[in-house]
Amino acid sequence: MGILNYINESFEELKSNVSWTPWAEVQRYTIIVAVFSIVLALATWGVDEMFAKSIATLFNWINS
Repeated sequence: MGILNYINESFEELKSNVSWTPWAEVQRYTIIVAVFSIVLALATWGVDEMFAKSIATLFNWINS
């Protein structure tokens, strides 16, 4: 019974005492995080490609 009581009290706490962020604000922040995640992923991919080509060029130069 202890676990069920804990779960019931947790749900009651979430319903009555937690201040929830307005839905429009949650959507806006989600979009901001998604855009920055995509930008960071593209930047990381670009740097990775640049280093890969630099290393390939270096090894080609060494092997010549």
